[in-house]
Amino acid sequence: MARGAVSELIVPLRAAWNVPRNKRASRAVSEIRNQVQRHLKVTIEETVWIDPEVNEYIWKNGIENPPRKVRLQITRHEEEDIPIEVKLLED
Repeated sequence: MARGAVSELIVPLRAAWNVPRNKRASRAVSEIRNQVQRHLKVTIEETVWIDPEVNEYIWKNGIENPPRKVRLQITRHEEEDIPIEVKLLED
């Protein structure tokens, strides 16, 4: 089965609210990475590159109040330097 090069993913960040208040935003970023790895079946050799715009969106309300969910555009490249790229998808 062939995989598409570009896909859209809505990541719920409810797991970020199950940690102490001062660790929520960093947990949200790691949850994004985990969901992308699970969704795309990432191998050990591949790396997931998260766009700084996604990081700024998570941290814009501070460390204690990340968003509840985030809509992402995931691109799988054939190059070896950035195989999987995660960008914020605005409405």
